[in-house]
Formats: sequence, structure tokens, C-alpha cells
Amino acid sequence: MEYLYSAIIILVTILLAVPLGRYVSKVFKGEKTFLDFFEPIEKLIFKISGINPHAEMDWKQNLRSLLTINLVWFIWIMFVLLTQTWHPFWNPDNILSMEPTQAFNTAVSFVTNTNLQHYSGETGASYFSQLLALVFLQFVSAGTGIAALALLFKGLANRSTRNLGNFYFHLVRACTRILLPLSIVLAVVLLLNQTPMTFKGSETIVTLQGDTVSVARGPVAAMVAIKQLGTNGGGFFGPNSTHPFENPNGITNAAETSAIMLIPIAMVFALGYYLNRKKLAYVIMAVMTAGYLMLLIPTILQETGGNPMITQMGITQPQGSMEGKEARFGPVLSALWSISTTVTSNGSVNSMHDSFTALSGAFQMMGMQLNAFYGGVGVGFINMFIFMIIAVFISGLMVGRTPEFLGKKIEVREVKIAILVALLHPLLILGGTALASHTWMITENPGEVLKWLNNPGFHGFSEMLYEFTSSAANNGSGFEGLGDNTAFWNISTGIVMLLGRYIPIIGPIMIAGLLSQKKYIPESAGTLKLDSGMFGVMLFAVILIVGALLFIPALVLGPVSEYLTI
Repeated sequence: MEYLYSAIIILVTILLAVPLGRYVSKVFKGEKTFLDFFEPIEKLIFKISGINPHAEMDWKQNLRSLLTINLVWFIWIMFVLLTQTWHPFWNPDNILSMEPTQAFNTAVSFVTNTNLQHYSGETGASYFSQLLALVFLQFVSAGTGIAALALLFKGLANRSTRNLGNFYFHLVRACTRILLPLSIVLAVVLLLNQTPMTFKGSETIVTLQGDTVSVARGPVAAMVAIKQLGTNGGGFFGPNSTHPFENPNGITNAAETSAIMLIPIAMVFALGYYLNRKKLAYVIMAVMTAGYLMLLIPTILQETGGNPMITQMGITQPQGSMEGKEARFGPVLSALWSISTTVTSNGSVNSMHDSFTALSGAFQMMGMQLNAFYGGVGVGFINMFIFMIIAVFISGLMVGRTPEFLGKKIEVREVKIAILVALLHPLLILGGTALASHTWMITENPGEVLKWLNNPGFHGFSEMLYEFTSSAANNGSGFEGLGDNTAFWNISTGIVMLLGRYIPIIGPIMIAGLLSQKKYIPESAGTLKLDSGMFGVMLFAVILIVGALLFIPALVLGPVSEYLTI
């Protein structure tokens, strides 16, 4: 039943993504939709901000707008987190202000759509911070990714023009026409299944054993809905969606699992409708799904097979490996969530990834390292676009023709940008892990001084590798055996999150701007067919060669070596 349940979740998600993709295409084009009643609100926002949403902007102006407003949001959340002690309302539990490096990491994390949490939600952030800073950023950071994709689509559809549309127009519409309506629907589902939504403080109760405990609650449903749909992943509670208040039962688990992948998949179909190239969308979808299943299936097999060391002790494991998993979900649904949340930039959890078997941890990391199978809202397809440019260039060289992408010649500038963006990802992950390993080793007594690595063996290396992988991929999940709330981790991962978020957006938008200005070349008999199975195979090969091979040595040092020892 768990296998059938998982298959239904995946199938229903894809079926829902098709009409959503068509709708998103209309939103990007500014066409009429059934949610046009949001237009007065949008006009009010633009009037107050003094922005002309219909002003034509080239790629430089759009990127300047994107980066400027993200800087404003960063300053806002830093101010909120550093002043929690003095919040005049919505702080019934008297949550204190964050330490500066922790506030920096949290602000960067939520601005970049990563939601890497080096704090426990219910004890680290007041209701004021949760709603007016963190939830707000979960909307607008996801909206930023969607707006960036809209600019990319515009650039691909253009015929010799500098105009890429207006970032602010797409940002506001992404929030009002896509994220907000979907979040309301999911929040209602959560509310009907007993997820809390209250401004009351913690409740003191007496357990059956006679112990007095304080049970945290708050405006949970609102945050959980957008954390899933916006591929944010930041939970209201420290345990995230393993907590019964965030994820009470099988219905909410299915809804939240589907929400993780819904918008990223819909964006692929949106491409087909926007450019009127549905076959190309099917090819990209097939490549993404093949990669997703290649990670999901072995993870399920690993988790249902149980821990081999426990088996060697003569103990049967009829339910598979249950360490770190919720009994109400089991190994199959936990594995499904873990791969779904790591192939996207979601990062939420319904089980503890640190407790998964060794190879499952490797598959989780690989999903983030490849960073192209579904991905985040908007930026997922943007990452795939980089691999597509490289695949088109290599294919052109193989047949001795000038490579063309959707009627535009791919030249040296575009390829250089694509290669630099593609290589940045492994540089941040492997460089950061090397720095952490070196910092640990050169300390005279690392266990006493740094206090952030309790597993100095292969698994400890995996914990450090996972942390930088998650940060660079804007994912936010972690191997929670790592003591990450230190100045080293707060600052280092903060820098990685910033570079891992904005350079992969800047590069593709630059390429779209350059392609937008080029003369359109009609397809001929010698043009590489992008909507063919052959290109799909080539694209998949490029992802594996450029992506996977760079990370294999690091994976061998961590999870693979751990697997071989057990």
C-alpha cells in the first residue's frame, strides 16, 4: 500500500502540474485569468511603491531591480531578528533576539529561498518574526525565482529585442496569482486536519506520566503551506514536518509531498505553453523524471531493506530501517519525501536524513549536487537551462555545425557564462567542505574547541559535505548530527547561500538577454531538434558528466565509505 500510495502522489502531482503550467504561462504573458480580481490589489502595491509595472526593461535593468529589492529584504529581516526582545506584540513566549551571526545566516537563508535553519523555530523566532519576516520572505523569495524564470521565457521567445519584460510585474503576479491562491488551498487542508493556527503562546499540560511540559503552538498552517509550495522548507517547529502539528496524518503528508514538486514541475509545462513547444517540455520533463526515479527507487530499496548491521545481529526488520522516521509514515513515504525535497530546493523533512542508511544519504546529496531534476520554483528550470546550453554546444561541435538554441546561435559568450555557472556549484560545495575539514583538523583539540562534529569518521565528513551541498543548492535540509549554530558555519554557509542563489540567476538572465537581441534563424534540415529523444539522451549525459562525476570522489570519502564499513 505504501508503494501504491507513493505512486499515486507522484501521478496526481504531474496531472495537477499540467493545467497549472498552462495557467502560469498565461500569468507570464499578462493574459486574462480567473484570478484577475487580484488586479486592484496589484495596482495598489505598484501605486504605493511608485513602480510602473509595464515599463520595458533590458536584462541589466531587471537584474538590478532583482538584486536591489532582495538587499532591502535582507536589511529588513536582519532588523527584525536582532530586535526580537523588544517586539511589542506577537511574542507571547518572550523569545529573545538572535545572536548576530545566527541572524545573518537566517536572513541570508530566507532571502535566498534556502531556509537553512541554525535555530529551532518555536524557540528561536517570535510570532512577529515568523509571520512578518520569515513567511513574508517565503513568498517573495519564491516569487523572485518565478519572476526570474518569466524573464528567461521572455528572452527565449523574443525576436531581436532588448526588452525582457518587467521584473516587478512578474514578482507581484507570482505572489498574488500563483503562490497566494495555492497557499490558501493547502492551508485550509492543513487546518481541517488539525494543524494549529493561533496567536496564543505555549500551553502547559500534564502528561499521563504526571510530568508538566510546555507545548509550543502558533500560526503554523500559514507557514507550512508556503514553505512547501514555494520550495522554501523552513518549518515553524525545529523538527519540521516530522512534528505532528506541522504534518498530522497521511492526508497532510500526501498534500505536502505533492506541494513540494507541484510548481517546479508546472514550470516545465509552462515553458511548452509559453513558447508553443510542448514536445520540448515533454523531453525536459522526461529527463527530470528519469533522474528523479534513479534517485528515488534505490533510496526506497535501501530504507525498506533495513540496516545491515542490525540484520547481522540476527534481528529482523519487517518494516525496514525505522531509525529517525515517524511510525505513521514508514520507510517508503519517508524515502519519497527525502528525495522529493532534495531534488527540489525545498529542504523540509518528514524524517531525519542523518539517520538514513549510508547510500540513501548519498542519493539525497546527489539530488542537490545535480540540482537540475525539478529544482526550485523558477530556478529549477533555470538550472536545467544551463545544462541545455552546454548540451546544445557540445552537440553542435559533434556534428560540425554552429550550435543553435530555439533559433538563436550559441556563441562563445553564452557558453563561457554557462560553464562558469555550472562549475560554481561544485566549487562552493567541495571548496566549503575542504575548508571545514581543514578547520577541524588543524585545531589542537577540535572536539573541545569547535564542538560541531560529533562523528569524526566517514559520517562526520558526510555531515559537513551535506551542509555545504544543501547551502549551495538553496535547499536548507541538513544532517542534524552537525552542530551548525557556530560562527564558522553561520558565516561560511551564509556566503555559500548568497553565491549559490544569485550567480545561477544572473548568468542565465544574461544569456537570455544576449539571445534576445540576436537575429532569429528559422529551423532547417541541419538544425538540432531539441524536442527529440536524442537531445534528451544528450542532455541527461551532460548532467551526469558535468554534474555527477565532479562529486563522486567526495561521495566516496563520505557515504560510500561508510556503507562499505557496515
